[in-house]
Amino acid sequence: MMRSHSLPSAVHADTALWARAKRVLCVRLDALGDVLMTTPAMHALKHAKPEREITLLTSPSGAAAANHLADVDHVLIHDAPWMKHERAPAVAAMQVLIETLRAAHFDAAVIFTVYSQSALPAAMLCWMAGIPLRLAHARENPYHLLTDWEPEREPTVPVRHEVQRQLDLVASIGAHTIDTRMRFSLSAHDQQSAMRTLAAAGVRIDREWIVVHPGASASSRRYPTEHYALALQRLALHDNLQMLITGAAGEGALVQALASRVPGAASLAGALSLGELAWVISRATLLISNNTAPVHLAAALGTPVVDLYALTNPQHTPWQITSRVLSHDVPCRYCYRSVCVEGHHACLRGVPPDAVAQAAIELLRETRQPSTREAHSFAQATESSLCTR
Repeated sequence: MMRSHSLPSAVHADTALWARAKRVLCVRLDALGDVLMTTPAMHALKHAKPEREITLLTSPSGAAAANHLADVDHVLIHDAPWMKHERAPAVAAMQVLIETLRAAHFDAAVIFTVYSQSALPAAMLCWMAGIPLRLAHARENPYHLLTDWEPEREPTVPVRHEVQRQLDLVASIGAHTIDTRMRFSLSAHDQQSAMRTLAAAGVRIDREWIVVHPGASASSRRYPTEHYALALQRLALHDNLQMLITGAAGEGALVQALASRVPGAASLAGALSLGELAWVISRATLLISNNTAPVHLAAALGTPVVDLYALTNPQHTPWQITSRVLSHDVPCRYCYRSVCVEGHHACLRGVPPDAVAQAAIELLRETRQPSTREAHSFAQATESSLCTR
């Protein structure tokens, strides 16, 4: 029986019921990086019952990873009205989704959220669709919206990494795995098409390269372009690596402005699909990036990262990968804002370009030594070869 307190008590799941759930809906309505950080939990759900079918309900951004997630069998795409969008989604789309979920006859739904989100709108959706088992974190008592739930105690207790948070959630219904790597499968097509694109851009496939990703969807998470340029110029004096500067199609001006200040840098804005970008990162000696999706791709693929980490939130650092996380402490840290309301961007502007170059040099030294990266890459290659999707 549920009890209502200032911090709710969890309802302990009937793990036997969950063990019988064959058709499971995983709800992760955020962006690509959030979906990637949920892949270990989805793997745990699949590992607990290998014949289980996993359907991922996600945003258009998150769905870009669909063909690269070996544990996901089906994908549904939806712009939920309680998530951030430029335009409000149509009511009719929600009605269609409810009917689609109802017709699929799911046995269970697991709703994945960051601790600053409420899972209850998605829980209502799953309840209306008649999904009998429904699991999520809840800050308030969800009563009948969730059949099983874990109390939302963050950030009043130490904040967990986003990956660990979701692993803990599925562990509460008996889904465990000792392999907690993030996951992203590559294909031969990704490699072949990426190699053609790189060759057209003048990149030598037989030489090492680093990838630099200076963009981010939120302006509060962008390291200044002039700082990037100084850091890369100083890094180039130390090591004559090829520099590949990547970005979305809409970031062409940003990427070109940076590439023009770094001799020999290749501008690849808008030139790579997600799979191609992932292959390029997988072959890179190093990634230098703002805290955005390519960091999580690198973590899934075993590539070391220099992460210019805006202090907008604390739980999205690189997972289980050799990295340097750089930021400048500020009183306004963990603001959860897409735009710096203080206007100073000090948590990133305060990171000196010399510190970025030095962090990259340190990681390059480590990368060129025998390391666990080789084992990580072998595991990923083995998983890719077994992927039939």
